[in-house]
Amino acid sequence: MHSRKFLISVASVLLISILLVNCANDKEARLVELSDFKSEYVIPRNVSIWLPPGYASDGEGFPVLYMHDGQNLFDSTKAYIGAEWGVDEWISKLMAEKKLPATIVVGIWNTKYRFREYDPAKPFYNLPDSAQSRLVEEWGGVPLSDEYLKFVIKELKPYIDSHYNTLTDREHTTIMGSSMGGLISAYALVEYPDVFGKAGCLSTHWPVSLINNDTAVSNEMVRYISQNLPAHHEFKIYFDRGSESLDSWYGEAQYFMDERLAKLGLIKGKQFESLIFEGDAHNENYWNKRLDIPLQFLLRSDR
Repeated sequence: MHSRKFLISVASVLLISILLVNCANDKEARLVELSDFKSEYVIPRNVSIWLPPGYASDGEGFPVLYMHDGQNLFDSTKAYIGAEWGVDEWISKLMAEKKLPATIVVGIWNTKYRFREYDPAKPFYNLPDSAQSRLVEEWGGVPLSDEYLKFVIKELKPYIDSHYNTLTDREHTTIMGSSMGGLISAYALVEYPDVFGKAGCLSTHWPVSLINNDTAVSNEMVRYISQNLPAHHEFKIYFDRGSESLDSWYGEAQYFMDERLAKLGLIKGKQFESLIFEGDAHNENYWNKRLDIPLQFLLRSDR
């Protein structure tokens, strides 16, 4: 009898321990890796899904932040230059400080067609033939951005929304990237205003080329995006740039964009932001250093 009570007692303790462990695990962030996510529009690629501390599969849903160059976001061993954005660390820190809601992050890995997938197609085809030819020669073909965004909207987002506890509306769906990733994020807001309510564009690479800082290309990108922003103005868009390396190319185009946003009646600091970080160069170390600023501007519900 005593041995039976002992066994029941031990089993109860083990069950409680398992439940406690599971509860503790629920409090920890998790990174889910999907390999070779298939698409009808673009070539397969990996997708990294970061579930924040406190994520639950039921109850109130979670906002979602879609980010380009997914291999550079969470793990320095997988990142392009061995430096990551530290997205998981930043969001966890800001959550702990009650400066940010718990947010799911979907990191979309880039491919060998990165520049073509991130080059906004519609303004590209408004460029002079000579400019188009130079970009096609540099990147090995015409833009694939419309196909890339169809992949994100028609295939990836439905998968995320069906497999995870998300808030699916535009107000809670944000897209963000840097360099060409910043450019495609602005384009995504313009092309799919019913899907994305917010866009983060760090060190936006307006000239598209890495060889020529062509004002005609930059100005057309600015013109198209600024003229086609959602008319209802119920969106947020964040821009920033450094002053060194490639970021030194962006001043004129970004001033042009800021001017056009102001003329549209958008309020700086509320509906759009545009910041300069003197001394910052064009790489993940600097985007990591200042990532808390766009995250709070775009994702805080009290702003």
